[in-house]
Amino acid sequence: MKTSTFLILSIAGVYSTILHATAWSVNNFLMTGPKAYLTYSSSVAAGAHSGMEECKFQFGWERWNCPESALQLSTHNRLRSATRETSFVHAISSAGVMYTLTRNCSMGDFESCGCDDSRNGRVGGRGWVWGGCSDNVEFGERISKLFVDALETGHDTRALINLHNNEVGRLAVKATMKRACKCHGVSGSCSIQTCWLQLAEFREIGNYLKIKYNQAHKLEMDKRRMRAGNSADSRGATAETFHHVHATELVFLEDSPDYCTRNASLGHHGTEGRECLQTGKNLSQWEKRSCRRLCTECGLRVEERRTEVVASCNCKFHWCCTVRCEQCRQLVAKHFCARRDTAAPNHIKRKSKGHKR
Repeated sequence: MKTSTFLILSIAGVYSTILHATAWSVNNFLMTGPKAYLTYSSSVAAGAHSGMEECKFQFGWERWNCPESALQLSTHNRLRSATRETSFVHAISSAGVMYTLTRNCSMGDFESCGCDDSRNGRVGGRGWVWGGCSDNVEFGERISKLFVDALETGHDTRALINLHNNEVGRLAVKATMKRACKCHGVSGSCSIQTCWLQLAEFREIGNYLKIKYNQAHKLEMDKRRMRAGNSADSRGATAETFHHVHATELVFLEDSPDYCTRNASLGHHGTEGRECLQTGKNLSQWEKRSCRRLCTECGLRVEERRTEVVASCNCKFHWCCTVRCEQCRQLVAKHFCARRDTAAPNHIKRKSKGHKR
């Protein structure tokens, strides 16, 4: 029992160190731990990092833009929140860890893991059978749980919400997997196919979880029963609430704060100084409205700034086989949110459709 407890604490310590290190270093891994976990910890670090990078991409033009503090604050004992945004943080970071472990397993980086061939030889459907090298998501799921879920040592509602959202992230990895096939038959007739499952691009998982974020469900807890502390009545209230929650649904407990304004204690930087988009090629409607969302609706003005950028130009191919370019300088217009010259009138109201971002 002591050995198991030490192992779990070691794993939690490793992952906590990874989350708080700006360089995502794994140098502080407890060397007394099993050698296998030392191997996995670097993949865990890379996976958590890729999850947060995807978070920044998905929320790049929203009021809450997944700042560096997002993952730390979501796991901090005193500042833990359970908002719609932290539900996404837990899901995408958990998915990133599982995704990286699974991919590294399939690439042969771990001695203890290989392809998932458990279904090989079985008929999968009309004209195809299971075969090839399926990505071993079961391995990725099992190891990621040891690292990620070990962070939640409490038994309160927030811990249960975090564990649930961690699982939503792992299920997203499975839900987005693709079937790849290879034809067999005389002269490429493809009379039968051998198929296997492979991971989707991580961007697709991010898109999938962003939809889940928009559809996230707020838990309405019975506060009277919750005040009972750790009593059976309190646990019963929590269990009843989660009984109606679907396994693939992100959940949160608290309304999002006003991300327009800066709140240093909560790690919110506000939207003042943020860049927004007004012009450009192939912009989505969501991107085109970013200046209104980040600036105008937050009581700020849009300020245009001319910025000099250096880019490659006049590139020519030289035989054989190089491409040589010149370095050209040009002025480009960028737009930022800035304070109004005078105090904003009291009648200005911030528009908000649905939840704040």
